[in-house]
Amino acid sequence: MVGEARQPIPGLGVVMQKPAQSLSRRRQLEERARVMRASPSWPEQVLFGAIRGKRLGVGVKRQVVLGRFIADFVVASHRLVIEVDGPQHALRRAADARRDRALERLGYRVIRASADDVCTRLDSVLARIRAALEA
Repeated sequence: MVGEARQPIPGLGVVMQKPAQSLSRRRQLEERARVMRASPSWPEQVLFGAIRGKRLGVGVKRQVVLGRFIADFVVASHRLVIEVDGPQHALRRAADARRDRALERLGYRVIRASADDVCTRLDSVLARIRAALEA
């Protein structure tokens, strides 16, 4: 495949790997997202129960492949990613910041809510989501 032009892949842009490898990686991510949709964490269940079915006036999808990442929730019409962070994210702040920047380069805004906030202060989390949708 030397000299072969790289083809853009929807949601991935132009990739630096061979197209077949990228498609394989994309399929792996899509399969992982499907598994994650089938077994969401408790905080993800709580939040999705509050925002599903256009309860916020917009459609929300969960566990969506965006580039090389799987986003917890996506409001495509507003290019908004909503992430629910469990306790392990306290040790991953730098990685999460890099991920947020990569998603922003794809044109998405990212808001994060801790799993604790989703379970104990859901109204506050929903207010932040509504504010992001109105921005």
